[in-house]
Amino acid sequence: MEAMRIPTIILALLAASCSLSTSVRAEAASPGSVPAPAWDIVLSPYALHWSNEDEHRHVFLVGLERELPDGWLGGASVFRNSFGQPSAYAYYGYKWDGLFNDPALFVKLSAGVLYGYKGRYKDKVPFNHHGFGLVTIPAVGYRLTSRDAVQIGILGTAALIFTYNRRF
Repeated sequence: MEAMRIPTIILALLAASCSLSTSVRAEAASPGSVPAPAWDIVLSPYALHWSNEDEHRHVFLVGLERELPDGWLGGASVFRNSFGQPSAYAYYGYKWDGLFNDPALFVKLSAGVLYGYKGRYKDKVPFNHHGFGLVTIPAVGYRLTSRDAVQIGILGTAALIFTYNRRF
């Protein structure tokens, strides 16, 4: 029962944050202006796994992402994977802003190299060879303010990852 409280709280906070879209619209750049490239710090305190395996550990992630004005992005993150192993992800991707005509709602798709699933966990990641695997991560996010966003990424058949992004 306790394990279900954290995802419920996170989903409730994400839903409540949707009401903040007016602050994003107020802070939006003037029409016709080109946004500058931006850096985001990405933090994740939690991943919701589709199955409850006794071996699962809390996932902690910290990353750095660079977004260009044309929507292309690249980044890297380090994290402790679901089995307690130190891991990393280096990626390139694209972000589509203004989903459903809401300037705060966006979708991202990233693809890259994942490292860290080794030993008996090597089969948890497709195309894994000596701890290196190829992955694609789709995500949907919501910009709370011009500097703050929340995001949910789909980790294949394993989990959802919840992140907070801070622009600087």
